[in-house]
Amino acid sequence: MQDTPFLPDSAPGEDRPAKPAAIRGFKRRCPNCGQGALFDGYLKVARTCPTCGEELHHHRADDGPAYMTILIVGHLLAPTLLIVFTKLRPDPMVTATFFTIGTVALSLYLLPRLKGMLVGIQWAKRMHGFGKSG
Repeated sequence: MQDTPFLPDSAPGEDRPAKPAAIRGFKRRCPNCGQGALFDGYLKVARTCPTCGEELHHHRADDGPAYMTILIVGHLLAPTLLIVFTKLRPDPMVTATFFTIGTVALSLYLLPRLKGMLVGIQWAKRMHGFGKSG
């Protein structure tokens, strides 16, 4: 499925569709065109989209992606740890090793994706300067 770009001069007061923008952000792509890279590095948001030229520096993600990452990882791994410990009874060092690796890997995977999703939602809702024209 090919993403269709939003028109840059859409009505200034109206919200852009949030779901496609959030999905594009989760894919670490520009929320406007879905083609250009959203990040210059691991978590540094690009000033502008290299494909469509949309300004992306207005974002204010702050600690939101980190909190969402902790929430998701905690809710996935805490019950898993309880089940593994009670049903399988592995050696504590093995359990600690596997769950430490799992926690770090899942956190590193989710953090940039959740930040991209948050930037996409901010772009769609015209928050923090994304609504300015021209």
